Amino acid sequence: MFIPRAYQDLDKYLNKGKVLVLYGPRRVGKSTLIQHFLSKCKLKYRLVSGDDLGIQETLGSQNIQKISEFVNGLDLFIIDEAQRVPNIGMGLKILIDNNPEVQVIATGSASFDLQNKIGEPLTGRKRTLCLYPIAQTELNSTLTPFELKEQLEKRLIFGSYPEIITAKNDEERIIVLTEIVGSYLLKDILELERVKGAKVLVDLLRLLAFQVGSEVSHTELSNILGLDKNTVARYLDLFEKAFVLYNLRGFSRNLRKESTKKSKYYFYDNGIRNALIANFNSLDLRDDKGKLWENFLVIERLKKQAYSSVLSNNYFWRTWDQKEIDFIEDRGGKLFGYEFKWSNNKKVSMPVDFRENYPGSEFKVVDSENFLDFVG
Repeated sequence: MFIPRAYQDLDKYLNKGKVLVLYGPRRVGKSTLIQHFLSKCKLKYRLVSGDDLGIQETLGSQNIQKISEFVNGLDLFIIDEAQRVPNIGMGLKILIDNNPEVQVIATGSASFDLQNKIGEPLTGRKRTLCLYPIAQTELNSTLTPFELKEQLEKRLIFGSYPEIITAKNDEERIIVLTEIVGSYLLKDILELERVKGAKVLVDLLRLLAFQVGSEVSHTELSNILGLDKNTVARYLDLFEKAFVLYNLRGFSRNLRKESTKKSKYYFYDNGIRNALIANFNSLDLRDDKGKLWENFLVIERLKKQAYSSVLSNNYFWRTWDQKEIDFIEDRGGKLFGYEFKWSNNKKVSMPVDFRENYPGSEFKVVDSENFLDFVG
């Protein structure tokens, strides 16, 4: 099954004199996307890997002549796992400054390291695209609305990694997810940061897996794990940068009783969350259906925002007396509130406090019947 990706036509994003940076979690299909693009590409290109010691030596040398000779005669230069190359940002800057006709693509999974290494040297010389696990918007081109709803339970339980969607059965899906969690999920963090071991990271993730949709206290997490609060905060920041977790913060402008200091954390993929707690039961056997639904909708909305170029600041809203809205978008100075309910049996309206303090805001309930309008 071939699934067209959001950035299928990469040539639309290429510009001479700029580096196209393609990053995101491991195993989401970055290399497949590049290979598909190159299969149709009529440009003279070279594809290399940052794991290659020769490539590291050449691009990391900061030698103008050496780098220019390496790309001489090319229309397009692609480097995968670019973060492996020492001083890659400066190397790419030298490349495009001295070879302005060559178009460049750099890919990487360790987004925090890749961005740090190329950010400052390539200021004004790059465009970044983030590729996520497959989005509902991407499945629209191959599946009907009926089929998308029919597969919804699979997405809530097993997630949306390409290998999951194309797997033949649930047994294969569980094997794939177990492999991703065991071999890839924490690889970038363990390689690039001074973390004592994977166990404490997995323990922290498991705690968060049970708190999806709830406000998270760093102090509570540190007490349970026996870690310093600042260490917990650092690990959470690493999870965000490595595309494991998404941090949704509380919203407030003028109401004193609004709760804003804590955050909610969502997993970038439901399957990863379920693999961490070893629970792949069907929805009718679970007591966390609401958490799965909320996690799914938040992340699918993020994908839609990214792929449709929707500029939005995202929040949740909650007061000390437990009035809440699951998801708030601040777009162009206007607020859009969304409440997530699996079933549409019970009528839900905008909280009075929110309506009175933020007049002109819009409000909508997203359920299992109308969710495609929100994410698709």
